[in-house]
Amino acid sequence: MFSAVKAADFTRWQQQETKSKGGNSLKFKDLFSFQQKTHTVQTARHKSHPYESWMGHIPLTTPDSGLYGAMREAVPIIDAALDKILRLTGSFRVICSDSSKQRALDDFIENVRVGPCTFGLRRFVNCYLDSLLTYGNAVGEIVPTQDGGDIYALYNAKLSDIHILPGKTALEAQICAVTNAGRPEPVKYPQLILFTPLNPQSGEIRGASILRSLPFVSDVLMKIFSSIGTNFERIANLRYAVTYNPGSSGVDKYHAREIASTIAAQWSDAMASSKTGVIKDFVAVGDVGIKVIGADNQMIETEVPVRQMLEQIVAKLGIPPFMLGLHWSSTERMSTQQADILTSELESYRQLLDGVILRICNLWLAMQGWGTRIRVEWNDINLQDQVETANARLITAQALSLESELEGGISDESKAVHH
Repeated sequence: MFSAVKAADFTRWQQQETKSKGGNSLKFKDLFSFQQKTHTVQTARHKSHPYESWMGHIPLTTPDSGLYGAMREAVPIIDAALDKILRLTGSFRVICSDSSKQRALDDFIENVRVGPCTFGLRRFVNCYLDSLLTYGNAVGEIVPTQDGGDIYALYNAKLSDIHILPGKTALEAQICAVTNAGRPEPVKYPQLILFTPLNPQSGEIRGASILRSLPFVSDVLMKIFSSIGTNFERIANLRYAVTYNPGSSGVDKYHAREIASTIAAQWSDAMASSKTGVIKDFVAVGDVGIKVIGADNQMIETEVPVRQMLEQIVAKLGIPPFMLGLHWSSTERMSTQQADILTSELESYRQLLDGVILRICNLWLAMQGWGTRIRVEWNDINLQDQVETANARLITAQALSLESELEGGISDESKAVHH
């Protein structure tokens, strides 16, 4: 049975078990002695159907999951905004209360295997957050060594391979993996599974993607871009209308068909030769007119509707426009406010990742037999220009220096008056 586990609860259990074993490291089988007490939720609907446990499997991939991935491929600004969020979330360091264990913990964080080809806990966290933002759910797995005495690797699971089965109470759930036969079955070691939903609705287990409200806006934006491409192809790729008006002479009257066929053949030959780099002149005798098809038409102005759609995307993702290369008219104060809003968004994502990082590191420390406390320390988020930051520090230093000089002058004057 899988349920949300607080890092503090796991740490207290880890320290108690380590003390009871005389400081020896915990084995893989010891993980299953950690059990949280179950509680009954009064406001949740109780199961009454005899086959509800079998029919209640919840796949983590929804019909919209493929749409979200296609949106990132089709709309570059959405993909760029999510990549910006991943990079701006920043790096972290896990601080150990016992300084003698810090070096070993840092080595584990830097060199733990992630998947088949990459290493480092930060790589696992970035992939985990990418899945969380795009699809609203993220699943990872801690892979122990064969003897169960250490962590061998971390694995970012595909959401299409994971189902969730509601537990006996509304506070529990079972993680199920899809077998080769296509049937979801509960995993053997749920204590090693990491699962995080993004902003789940009340009473729901599955989270919601950050792109949930953008399919309609993206569809309108793609229609505008598609129409721009079609119109540009029609207008910019010139097509010609060659018109021959027969005259009143007998040659034009009786040989109009032959003359028109000759003009069409020569015109087609001149146009075909230009594709190979050969320039040919077209010479015609008589009343022959040549016009560009659609020359009188103009391209539809799309700046306003495109900006309206982009404003909706920027408002949803929380990235300031100037960070995406959108040079809209805005004051410096407005940009600063947008940066502050983005900072609060990044802090909320960091809080979601703190539990995942602490759970992995606490488990590794428990396997080493170290009952020490740890905390996650993230790098400071700095979205302001370095030059502006330096100028602000200079002005602050000058103000402090002036205040100290004024205080010193006032104290000297007071001493003179006293004497």
